[in-house]
Amino acid sequence: MIKKVDHIGIAVKSLENTLPFYTDVLQLSLLGIEVVDSQKVKVAFLQAGETKLELLEPTSAESSIATFIEKRGEGIHHVALGVTSIEERIAEMKDKGIRMIDEAPRPGAGGTDIAFMHPKSASGVLYELCEKKGMKG
Repeated sequence: MIKKVDHIGIAVKSLENTLPFYTDVLQLSLLGIEVVDSQKVKVAFLQAGETKLELLEPTSAESSIATFIEKRGEGIHHVALGVTSIEERIAEMKDKGIRMIDEAPRPGAGGTDIAFMHPKSASGVLYELCEKKGMKG
């Protein structure tokens, strides 16, 4: 089941240049920064009420975030939905005719398992299913 909007992913060219807007201007709390080598990104999480903002900086020109920024510029990249039983949610989406980018969960930032739906199946929106490890439902 979908529990909530977990976070909104925002593609940025530079965390160093972008973070002051979020921490100083918007006064959001920085929860942490981590590198996700498998995704070729450096990630900063900020608390925005009950939802988090995930700033995504590419660490390689080959990362999907670098490609996104090159094509569309910086901005909202995806909406992440917090789910229980991610494997069941993937199967459910596929049963309902949703094209999945990820056929199986993969490791994401912040100790999560993630899987993306193809935006062509979701009116142009890139949705991420995410489940905190140890929170299966």
